[in-house]
Amino acid sequence: MIQYRTLGILEARQAIAAIAGEMERRKLAGVIAVADKAGELIALQRLDGAAVAAVTIATNKAFTAAREGKPTRQLGQESRDPVKGFDMAYFGDRRFVGWGGGVPVIVAGEVVGAVGVSGLPEEVDMELAEIGVRAAARG
Repeated sequence: MIQYRTLGILEARQAIAAIAGEMERRKLAGVIAVADKAGELIALQRLDGAAVAAVTIATNKAFTAAREGKPTRQLGQESRDPVKGFDMAYFGDRRFVGWGGGVPVIVAGEVVGAVGVSGLPEEVDMELAEIGVRAAARG
């Protein structure tokens, strides 16, 4: 039998609270998604004023980061490499994305889930996702 650790609702709530608190402090609106080890959604929060399209994008960022075990920005850069680049369609799932803002949660060297943030400039999405990752990892 294979056993593994994954984020649960407690860690997802901690990540969302940390990010939402920072967004509210800065008067920003975005979407926060937290996924389990398999990349499937545990929790999602859309702050008032956030674009509806950001719901799908944040969810896909969390999915991608969990499945690939690396930040979505890194995956996007790798896919655009002029020599080693690849089409995201090669993954066989339309949910894979290469925009920044999806970050895996790694505990003791193991990917246990991921956080995705969308609806803001890419650099801000990435910064906020890191805040959520730290909060979830503490959980």
